[in-house]
Amino acid sequence: MLLPERTGYIIWVSDLKAARTLEKYGTVHYMSRKMHYVVIYMNAERAEEAAKTISRLPFVRKVERSYRNELKTEYTKDAEDKTRFYSM
Repeated sequence: MLLPERTGYIIWVSDLKAARTLEKYGTVHYMSRKMHYVVIYMNAERAEEAAKTISRLPFVRKVERSYRNELKTEYTKDAEDKTRFYSM
């Protein structure tokens, strides 16, 4: 079974109780009570139109796309390790 491509969005809200309705657009991963934002994951092919719909909701202040899946997570050791020069 092949999993669909998913993309994440950070949605800044003014009302967290109303933000529970975002579950119908995708999977709510996290809701910050202190900073008033919601992290939501949805299918990539429908994400742009869903983000436009979400941004029109009255309790939504701002919608940002998450770039987490585009960040490089494999690192190479190009530079020499200098920790042995600083040890006692």
